[in-house]
Amino acid sequence: MKKYRQVELAESQLEDLIRTGAELIEDGLKYIDHQKIIDKGRMDVLMVDSGKSIVVAELKINEDDNMLFQGLDYYDYVSTNIDAFARIYKASEIDPTKSIRLMLIAPSFSQFLINRCKWIDANISLFMFKCIKFEESEEVVPVFSEITIPTPPEPIEEKYAIEDRLAYITSPEARMILEDLIAEIPNWKKDKIFIEPIKYSISVKVSGKVFMYLSPRRDKFIVETYNTEGKWSSFPINSKDDLDGIVDLMKSNMEKKYK
Repeated sequence: MKKYRQVELAESQLEDLIRTGAELIEDGLKYIDHQKIIDKGRMDVLMVDSGKSIVVAELKINEDDNMLFQGLDYYDYVSTNIDAFARIYKASEIDPTKSIRLMLIAPSFSQFLINRCKWIDANISLFMFKCIKFEESEEVVPVFSEITIPTPPEPIEEKYAIEDRLAYITSPEARMILEDLIAEIPNWKKDKIFIEPIKYSISVKVSGKVFMYLSPRRDKFIVETYNTEGKWSSFPINSKDDLDGIVDLMKSNMEKKYK
């Protein structure tokens, strides 16, 4: 057996090794691009796997818990613009309907990072690496090994009710304002409004399209809808005056979604 020693690399060197040897990480994995500039920074490496899913890879040459959050920023950007990525890299045959993957590659991962990953609803893979160099050879060989992310316990199945969302508010005034609002909203567009309790909030739809969320807090509730500039915004409601100030905006957003 040949003797070898472990060597350290700069991140750019690791990136080069992955560009030329993506299949050493996982069978069928293929390099697409690297250091692509987006509004959230530079993505380290983009790849496509054997199932035609795009893979966003974040690399570090030291253990770094922040790489998870940085990788999620890039994952979010690619997820939001997946159809554009599929067109730009048409030759790579990315399937935009397939689950996007986030791959973190580092020499080691803390237990904190691993535990955080199990609670994130995203397709995340963790790969540790080391680089070796054999005697009488200048070639550096990367060796990758996947770390299994524990499966979280099954959540208790919840049934959501508007009464439970109202009960969450401990301020009697705010609770009554929200209760009256929920009773009034269906009159804005007869037989077209659907109000549905969801986890932590209440969804309000017109003709099947969401135009507002009503999110209870202990001392108030939050109206989440579009502002006058068309940007999704949050409006805290502590009093009837607060609500009166945005009722026209809520109705306007309803009409826009109804068209």
